[in-house]
Amino acid sequence: MTQTSDVKPMLEGVRVLDFTQYVAGPTVTRMMAELGAEIIKVEQSPGGDPSRSIPVFKQRRSAYYVQHNRGKKSLCVDFSKPETIEVLHELVKTVDIVVENYGPGVMTKRQLDYDTLSAIHPKLIFLSISAFGRTGPLSDRVGFDLIAQAFSGLMHMTGEPDGPPQFVNMAIADVNAGVHGFGFLGYALYHRERTGRGQNIDVAMVDALYHMHEANVELCANAKVDYQPRRCGAHHQGLAPYGVFKGAEGWIAILAGELQWPSLPRAMGQPELIEDSRFADMRGRAKHRLELVALVEAWMARQDCDATILDILAEFRVPCAPVLSVADTIGHPHFVEREMVRKVKDKVIEDGVIIPGFPIKSSELPKLPELWTSFRGEDNRAVLQADLGYSDAQIQALCDSGVLHAER
Repeated sequence: MTQTSDVKPMLEGVRVLDFTQYVAGPTVTRMMAELGAEIIKVEQSPGGDPSRSIPVFKQRRSAYYVQHNRGKKSLCVDFSKPETIEVLHELVKTVDIVVENYGPGVMTKRQLDYDTLSAIHPKLIFLSISAFGRTGPLSDRVGFDLIAQAFSGLMHMTGEPDGPPQFVNMAIADVNAGVHGFGFLGYALYHRERTGRGQNIDVAMVDALYHMHEANVELCANAKVDYQPRRCGAHHQGLAPYGVFKGAEGWIAILAGELQWPSLPRAMGQPELIEDSRFADMRGRAKHRLELVALVEAWMARQDCDATILDILAEFRVPCAPVLSVADTIGHPHFVEREMVRKVKDKVIEDGVIIPGFPIKSSELPKLPELWTSFRGEDNRAVLQADLGYSDAQIQALCDSGVLHAER
């Protein structure tokens, strides 16, 4: 997709006060930074965002932190100081959005909750991300990605039928909730433009994952007979072929629905399977799925390599893909051309950092900006002088009293 080079970034002029750490909250603001928003990340002294200490390290700098916090100014403060809260209340008046993902009650205790801040700035848009949400009987519980996977039903649906439930080994709840928050903020800004009103947005990781149940909830709740959705392992129990097959070298995923099914036997050179009574309809194919798996894997075993298998299936338009490792993706031509494998510059790491690219392509999206990652408190002076008009003497006094902290 051709990118436009003569338009302003979509979020240019939007200012965000970012009280986030780790993954879910930073996902929101890192995506906003890519679209041109000004992000002021408020870190807690002395250590700042704990993810600064997550490996892998390159030249003593966390590549993890760089990935999630590029393009954000760092204001590092001691929240226990009354002067800190006064400064932040002043700063709130200058921004459009506040994003936070602290544990239950933390923002209220610090007088940085929506009720307090909206009284200062009535048009403020306030986004909160948490494990269980800010309302409901479990709203006082802390939680992380793993906890959300368990409670949402996702973990129950993952793994072998006769084995234990398994978690997805990536931050699917954190990032999913962050992208939900990022998406809704666009509508919140549009709503404010039309009505002049800010709002309080509550995104729960559990809710974001629960919303991903495309059929499980309605099947369980509405079936005329008792139906308990359960994990199915490598092959779906109600649809076939739908699963992961042993190829000539590795693993290959295939999903052939009613329309695509005839193409698979033709690709295998066994068109007679189309009329086989065992596979005549989806119910039959699901019932005899293990027999079908054996036939497909026997055909695959006769091929010289997985690339040949994939080429044949693609020629017959059978939906398929190799099961790639993360290492496989980094040099894959598709990810490279889509700019999903992206090397970004860093002012410390000389050879840059490879991170996942921006996931949305648009004809109105300019070339993505060159963003830099701040040290803890690097932007203390710039933020307070430019945004609040503080003098050098005032800033020095805040440093001397321990309100402000900067990495040496």
